Amino acid sequence: MIDIIIQRYDRQLLIYLGILAVVGTVMLYSASWYESFANSNGRTDMLFLQGHLKRMLVGIFFLFGFLFLDYRRLKEVASYMIAGAIFLLIMTKAAFIINGMGWSKPARWLYIGPFTIQTSDIARMAVIIYMAYYVDKKREKLKDFQTGLLPPLGILTIIMGLIVIQPDFSTAAMIGVIGIIVLFIGGVRLSQLSLAGAASLLVGIPVLMAKQYRRDRIFYYLGLTEGQGVSYQPNQSLISLGNGGVFGAGLGNSIEKNHFLPTPHTDFIFSIIGEELGLILGTIPILTLFLLIFFRGLKIAGECTDPFGVFLAVGISFNLILYAFVNAAVVTGLFPVTGLPMPLVSYGGSGMVINMAMIGILLNISQARRSVGGNRGRSPALNG
Repeated sequence: MIDIIIQRYDRQLLIYLGILAVVGTVMLYSASWYESFANSNGRTDMLFLQGHLKRMLVGIFFLFGFLFLDYRRLKEVASYMIAGAIFLLIMTKAAFIINGMGWSKPARWLYIGPFTIQTSDIARMAVIIYMAYYVDKKREKLKDFQTGLLPPLGILTIIMGLIVIQPDFSTAAMIGVIGIIVLFIGGVRLSQLSLAGAASLLVGIPVLMAKQYRRDRIFYYLGLTEGQGVSYQPNQSLISLGNGGVFGAGLGNSIEKNHFLPTPHTDFIFSIIGEELGLILGTIPILTLFLLIFFRGLKIAGECTDPFGVFLAVGISFNLILYAFVNAAVVTGLFPVTGLPMPLVSYGGSGMVINMAMIGILLNISQARRSVGGNRGRSPALNG
């Protein structure tokens, strides 16, 4: 089976994914063993590693599932996927309210028996597939605001609104950016997107500032306020990176992961990578891997002869690179704290499975463009 995959699918993308998965798993264990030891009352230091490996196995299953399923069939279910995503987002909030948790409590996970699903991750994948389907289907009408652009913007607004009330503003904003990128690549007028962006800012900024913790993060980032609570995590992150310096303190030798830096194995795992492996062996290689995956995704899109495949590959590629670089920007203090994970590296279930599934789709597109008459030219959708 491995030989078949190497022959038929994008070999370089598989290599980059494999390296990232291995390095991510090693660093996940290194970043989480102390927390695992504490959470298990000294029973094991592999609590989070075991969970990560289980989620990765599920993710690999979905990767192979989408790898062998013709991606063109996703067009047939794109509308159902977006409707299902909206339903799951509504159910996520409703379940918390029905169970007496109240409107203001965080409601980001849907509990289905023994399984926990972060429904915003499902919505992210659904948005990418639906937007690719929509711009492929409506290419001739996209330049008309009312009949072309307004319907997908309406759906995007509904999805983002349901995620904001979870509340998860950063994920909603990221999904909005990815959706707009696909629409722009599909041929929507820049002037119309600019107008829509300005309108979204008029609504989004007051919504962003409506929550006290978000205001505190923004004010601290802008240097308008100080506070131990809001400054602790970003400060500890910078201390962690400073401890690592250029060459790192050595694998396993992080100090900050020992209950100094909160969530060292999730949102701030990039800090631990920098502390233990340093700039040369850690942070730069990780970001380079994401760049290589991104450029490989764009190459797959450029060589695809199917417009739907082009838009889908572009959306998936931007999804991975934006999440990775926003996470790195937060860790290094370039962005305020957002809570967005680093794909395939941070600890998390739904995100891991969804990202692996989307890479499976990307690999499927790479196989399909090889089978269409050996065409190596750029797609007309990208040229136009």
